[in-house]
Amino acid sequence: MKRRRRQDASGASHANNRTKRRFLPNLLAVTLLSDTLGQSVRLRICANALRSVEHRGGLDAYLAKAGDDELSPRARLIKKQIAKKAAEAVAA
Repeated sequence: MKRRRRQDASGASHANNRTKRRFLPNLLAVTLLSDTLGQSVRLRICANALRSVEHRGGLDAYLAKAGDDELSPRARLIKKQIAKKAAEAVAA
């Protein structure tokens, strides 16, 4: 879940009057299913990240491919849990 931030800009009317405005990320509260953990995970992510999760084939595949610098602390924790569970399954 790449961290999206607020963007500030100026709106301009036809008379070129400037007003401050801000663009907020399209955040959604979603519940995603982790196949490896066998449980659902509730996250607050932007719509673009949700599309990326679906494109990569689910939460586990998305987190495996994503770098730690672009994940939130909660997503990093889930990524570590998934990696640990997958390593245990391979060892057994």
